Amino acid sequence: MPALASFQRWLFRLAPDEQLPIVLSQRRIFIVPTRAGILYAVVLMVMLIGAINYNLSLGHALIFLLAGLGIVAMVHTFHNLFGLRLTPGRVPAVFAGDLAHFPLQLENTRRQTRRALDFSFAGQATSSVDLPAEGRASVAVPFATQRRGRLDPGRVTLATRYPLGLFRAWSYLHPRWSCIVYPRPIRTALPAPSPTMHADHLHGDNGQEDFAGLRPRQLSDPTRHIAWKAVARRSDEQAHLVKQFAGGAAEELWLAWSLTASEDGPEERLSILTGWVLSADEAQARYGLKLPGKQLAVGQGEAHRASCLQALALHGESGEAPESSRQA
Repeated sequence: MPALASFQRWLFRLAPDEQLPIVLSQRRIFIVPTRAGILYAVVLMVMLIGAINYNLSLGHALIFLLAGLGIVAMVHTFHNLFGLRLTPGRVPAVFAGDLAHFPLQLENTRRQTRRALDFSFAGQATSSVDLPAEGRASVAVPFATQRRGRLDPGRVTLATRYPLGLFRAWSYLHPRWSCIVYPRPIRTALPAPSPTMHADHLHGDNGQEDFAGLRPRQLSDPTRHIAWKAVARRSDEQAHLVKQFAGGAAEELWLAWSLTASEDGPEERLSILTGWVLSADEAQARYGLKLPGKQLAVGQGEAHRASCLQALALHGESGEAPESSRQA
């Protein structure tokens, strides 16, 4: 609800465009007693009643000493967060079902070490770090991904119970984080590549006569290119060898939406295409990607692989038509 979201932003000082680095001021830190702190206070009250009832001077002194210790612990818990400087980092892409790690750079301008700093998203695992005096440290806050797309994990909670665990101080942070989550890959056999003739060989010369050497066979190589004589001489090795030719017919591998099984759901088809992209990249093949409403030209390399995976992750977003309404 917009009203509740606005109230939370006001209450927890969550500015829509926070300036970096984020500095934890007094107005952004909240502190409450823990269960141990409440029990500690109850025990002190019982001890105080007993000291008053029996008129024990040393009992009063002990109670006031322990109460002062609790107040000092509260101040130390608060100052363990006060003045901390945080800068969000770049989030690497992951596959659906994996843990995404959201990095934070921490800076301590004080001469005291900050200990037991806990970072977590709502319902997620916690990452803890100690920050040296006048030093820097980094922490990666984990978030379990479930579906593909662009992920905004929401606000992260920074909390501490240092030094005695009697109080819990915390602050909410909501940096402009964004993580690309690729579809979960499903590994299946690659489709057959299609030969493409170069312009200087379109007039009768097929280019297959220019032998260039041998190399280990990849999944995308057709069986007709296997060098059987060389394989026979290397019978002790498992990898087959294929012939390489200079120029002529170069084979291009198109990974198209229409090549996936139509009875599979849209997400399963995207997962199959993701598996094909990974297999083609591992085979060092030249491949292109055809999706409903989008096509990526043939290429290879890490940048091309990342572009294809991102296209699969964001397919259907930004006003694109649903997968079931088009065919590549």
